[in-house]
Amino acid sequence: MLTPLYIIPARGGSKGIPRKNIKPLAGRPLIDYAVTQARDAGSDDRHIILSTDDAEIAQVARAFSHLRVDYMRPAELATDTAGSREVIIDAMDYADQQGITYDCVVLLQPTSPLRTAADITNALALFEQHQPDMVVSVVEAASNPYYNCFETDSQSGFLHISKGDGLYTRRQDAPKAWEYNGAVYVINPKAIRQWPLGKFPRRIPIEMPRNRSIDLDTPTDWLVAEALIAQLNDNQL
Repeated sequence: MLTPLYIIPARGGSKGIPRKNIKPLAGRPLIDYAVTQARDAGSDDRHIILSTDDAEIAQVARAFSHLRVDYMRPAELATDTAGSREVIIDAMDYADQQGITYDCVVLLQPTSPLRTAADITNALALFEQHQPDMVVSVVEAASNPYYNCFETDSQSGFLHISKGDGLYTRRQDAPKAWEYNGAVYVINPKAIRQWPLGKFPRRIPIEMPRNRSIDLDTPTDWLVAEALIAQLNDNQL
C-alpha cells in the first residue's frame, strides 16, 4: 500500500479573492477542506504538509483544523512567479529532513474544495497500478480543438479549426479533449526532481464530474461553489 505525502499549497498573497485560503466557504475556512480530505483519504497528520508563508493561514489551520504546522514556506517561493515544482520540492526536502517516508506526493490545492476522499484514493489506486510520472484529475474540456476551438491564421487573419480537418459536425463524434481541473495531482517523487510537471512523459488522467471541478479564482467562482455545496448537501439529506 502506498504512503503518500500530502502537500497543501496556501500562500498568503491572493489577488482574485483576497485572503481566500482562510475565507469561510459554507462556514469553514477554505484551507480546512483540503486538510479534511487528506485525512479522509487515510493520511495521518505527519504526512500532511501545509506549505504557507503566511502566519495567519498557519494559525487558522492549527486552530480550526487542528493541524500541526511546523514548516513555513520560504519567502522566495511565495511570490506570483514561484513555480509549483519548486514549492513541492522544498516541502519534499523538509519531509526528507524530518525522516518522513513516502512513495508519492499528493498535491491538494485548496481552491478545489469539492473534490472528495474517493477522488484522491481512486487517483492513488491508478498511480499504484501503473507507476506513472503523474496521475492528474481532469474534466472534459469546455472547448474541443477538433470541434469548436479555433485559431487565427497568422497570414490571413481568418479563423481555422485548432486541430484536425474541421469536418466534425457533432461534438460527440470528435475525439474527447481534457483539461486539468486542479483538484488532485499524484506525483512520482523521482519524476518531479527530474522534470517540470508540464514535461512529464507519462501522465494518466482520472475524470471528475464538472459539478465538482470548480477551481476558485474569482468572486463569481466563490458564489458558484457556495451554491454547489448547498445543492450537494441537499442531495445528501
